Amino acid sequence: MSDPSFIDPRAIIDPSAELAEDVQVGPWSVIGPGVQIGAGTIIHSHVIIKGPTQIGANNRIFQFSSVGEDTPDLKYNGEPTTLVIGDNNTIREGVTIHRGTVQDRGETRIGSNNLIMAYAHIGHDCVLGDNIIMINNASVAGHVLVGDWAILGGYSLVHQFCRIGEHSFLGMAAGVGKDVPAYVMVAGAPASARSINAEGLRRRGFSKPEISAINKAFKLVYRRGLTTDEAIAELQQLLPNCEKIRPLLESLQQSTRGITR
Repeated sequence: MSDPSFIDPRAIIDPSAELAEDVQVGPWSVIGPGVQIGAGTIIHSHVIIKGPTQIGANNRIFQFSSVGEDTPDLKYNGEPTTLVIGDNNTIREGVTIHRGTVQDRGETRIGSNNLIMAYAHIGHDCVLGDNIIMINNASVAGHVLVGDWAILGGYSLVHQFCRIGEHSFLGMAAGVGKDVPAYVMVAGAPASARSINAEGLRRRGFSKPEISAINKAFKLVYRRGLTTDEAIAELQQLLPNCEKIRPLLESLQQSTRGITR
């Protein structure tokens, strides 16, 4: 149990909640039953955390965030579902994160090292990877999958069941109704593909030849008028020359809603 000296006396913590010894909780925060919080995590003031929710180590959750609340999905009928959050995440002011539903995985899951900025929303049954940035007011509806290193611009909106590929970039206020393949930058409402996220790839240590190969693969998918199946076949021919295009290929293979064009 957390050291009482780290808990503001004005916080309300259910006796069944499990907090590591050095977890800090600010005034007027409410932590409900079935909540587990790992070492080094800081809960600022006016935060509400409901369970069953597991939060890892060294997270920071800022004021007025609502974490682990029931989903408003009309199919939800009070079944026990969960939220799992990894380590080293920053969840800024006013963020809302809902638990899962039994109609899907029964669990919402967020990885590690993510920055979820103010007033962002993560819906039920979403799965977010690692090193993701959701800029202010970005929202993902239920059942959305977001790959590692994706960036969701401010006020961007993602339709339920969409897949957002790794290293992709959603421009400000992008309205996404179809899958966004890995590496692809989209913008507009409805969103359309513009280019690869070349600057992001450079910052993450991709070499010039790798970025060039990814750009060539992007043009194959988006500039030659190929169907998705035709593009998959041609990408498979390119794969032996550059393993880095595999995430783009797999994005096309795994798409269920069709890709953002």
